[in-house]
Amino acid sequence: MKSRARAGLNAFLSRRAPPATQMRGTVDLPDGPLPLVVRRHPIARRMTLRLSPDGAEARVSIPRFAALDDGVRFATTRADWLAAQRAKLPRPLVIVDGGTLPFRGRVLRVTRDAARPRRPEVDGAVLWCGGPVEGMEGRIRRWLEEEALRLMTADVADFCALAAIPAPAVRLSRAQRRWGSCARDGTIRLNWRLVMAEDAVRRSVAAHEVAHLVHFDHSPAFHALHARIFDGDLAHANRWLSEHGRTLYAAFG
Repeated sequence: MKSRARAGLNAFLSRRAPPATQMRGTVDLPDGPLPLVVRRHPIARRMTLRLSPDGAEARVSIPRFAALDDGVRFATTRADWLAAQRAKLPRPLVIVDGGTLPFRGRVLRVTRDAARPRRPEVDGAVLWCGGPVEGMEGRIRRWLEEEALRLMTADVADFCALAAIPAPAVRLSRAQRRWGSCARDGTIRLNWRLVMAEDAVRRSVAAHEVAHLVHFDHSPAFHALHARIFDGDLAHANRWLSEHGRTLYAAFG
């Protein structure tokens, strides 16, 4: 009887839906409700709270056995901190005639001239852009992405030559949290917004992903290769991204 009862209990438990791994809610802030996502993390030892890079939602990670409701309460008690963090976020970049645009670590003055070609062109500290006002921001963004792909393809080729490996395909990424990634098939993806950063910063990310083609981890061997092939100040590049990365993520929404 006991074995039969135990078997029945096991069958019942096996039919039960697995526990939820995440839940959504909101946190009330002075300027309105902020969407909230609470997720269980398999190796988390404590609750952690962060604001998404674009300020669109709060995210709480909790240990796997914690209650999801506890994550909601945790975020609610820190509403003031979330409001302060969101207030620090840079404003989205708006492209207008006479405005400014970061490009390769410089600040360009956007200047429209209907007599010029529609394709943007850099002349000193000026970014000339012809064509109608309508669609100007889209034309400039497409130009930035084209420049990003051109520069990043050359960056990856440079570092692959130094690492003595074939250069892989390079694709652009529009991620809001990652500057680069290396897939197991060898494809490298780099965030197009890096074209607005200093050249050395963009190249440091390219070198990082090339090093992953040889060492698919963050072992001492990986760091040694990254340092060997990168031709700049890695500490400065990392510091620049830490200080200015959010501004790049905010660009163009």
